[in-house]
Amino acid sequence: MRANTKLGAAGIAANRHGNGAPHGEPLAARQVAADAGSIGPTNGAPRGGASGTPPSAPPPRARGERRNRIVGLIQSRGAIGILILVCAVAGAIFPDFLRFANLADIVSAGSFLGLIAIGQSLVIIMGGFDLSVGSMVGLGTVIAAYAAPYGWGAALLAPIVAGLVIGLANGVLIARARMAPFIVTLAALLGLKGVALVLASQDLLIGNPGFFAQIANGSILGINNTIWLLVAAYALGALVLNATPYGAAIFAIGGNEEAARMLGVRVERVKILTYGASGALAGLAGALLASHLDSGLSAAGTGYELQSIAAAVIGGVLLTGGVGTMAGPLAGVLLLGVIQNVINQVGTLSPYYQNLASGVFLLIAVIVQTVLTSSRRR
Repeated sequence: MRANTKLGAAGIAANRHGNGAPHGEPLAARQVAADAGSIGPTNGAPRGGASGTPPSAPPPRARGERRNRIVGLIQSRGAIGILILVCAVAGAIFPDFLRFANLADIVSAGSFLGLIAIGQSLVIIMGGFDLSVGSMVGLGTVIAAYAAPYGWGAALLAPIVAGLVIGLANGVLIARARMAPFIVTLAALLGLKGVALVLASQDLLIGNPGFFAQIANGSILGINNTIWLLVAAYALGALVLNATPYGAAIFAIGGNEEAARMLGVRVERVKILTYGASGALAGLAGALLASHLDSGLSAAGTGYELQSIAAAVIGGVLLTGGVGTMAGPLAGVLLLGVIQNVINQVGTLSPYYQNLASGVFLLIAVIVQTVLTSSRRR
């Protein structure tokens, strides 16, 4: 069964990155179509060119595959191109924008959201979403503040463990009890926010944070530690998503859950682990934010649940599941950070314009993704 699980997950995950197969089409159907398309003439007729006749135009199937590859490339890499374009325009308008210090500040400030977007992207690719991550960040900062007197290790690990446990609980309710992800994670959002407020009705200052404060505020080779952590987390996320049976299973479940189940994928287990990973990453973001602020703040992370979904969708992750990368959501996070930085550079605009701009980008991304997905199905 274990071998069948790995093979099945790897096989039905052919949809990953938008590589050209129609979304959600079963593997068997795609394989049969591929085999049928590869069978040549059986009557001995030349294939073209041998008899002196000009080669025929590419068959419709070949043209469709070429179109699907282009569409898949736009879906998975479009956010990176937009990010580069926006940075180039901002650099031309604001001379200080492209300074290393400013760019490093953008990445460092976005590192907390970036960590959350990893877990959110995994969940969305799998066909769900997690609304509890924002409240988990706030609770994570409070837990870190309470754990700080016991050492920096406790302050760092306690929020991660709490996030893991809460994420696993969400996963059990969704996978085993068959409850809707929206209901489960919305209830968790409200419940965790309430717990954080009960534990900390006001900010909890971390006295003598010592090394714990250096985790988020220190630097290596002149680059903030949070940037190094963000890069390492996305590299690990890309490796897990693209090179492991677990990652293949995530794509498989998002593409066609019933087909994945028939091919031996342990759907419930994968769902529980993925929601657990999302919670753990939110807890890590909370611990790092507490390190950065030297305090526990119950309101921290407010709105991160929606921003992480926006970053994932802008980065090419389909809300319907089955398609996505790690590079795209990272570009989405950085794009949101660039928007905020540009608004700050203007100086005369209210910070609330960031929400407006983010909403516009998200709407455009959803429209473009819908059009591209429809074109691939033709």
